[in-house]
Amino acid sequence: MFGFILWLLLLFLCWPLALLALALYPIVWLLLLPFRLLGIGVEAVFELLRAIVMLPARVLGGSPR
Repeated sequence: MFGFILWLLLLFLCWPLALLALALYPIVWLLLLPFRLLGIGVEAVFELLRAIVMLPARVLGGSPR
């Protein structure tokens, strides 16, 4: 909601820039999508490594977090 209010303010102050931002938003979102997917994959690998490292403590009866 806050982003929409900021966009309306930009539309009121400088409408060509606001329309350009509105048109470029989907393109920028598509360009950044591979980096988001890469981040999800890296996070999954780190969670897997953490689970593998913590497995012996969990098997031996360590208390979970």
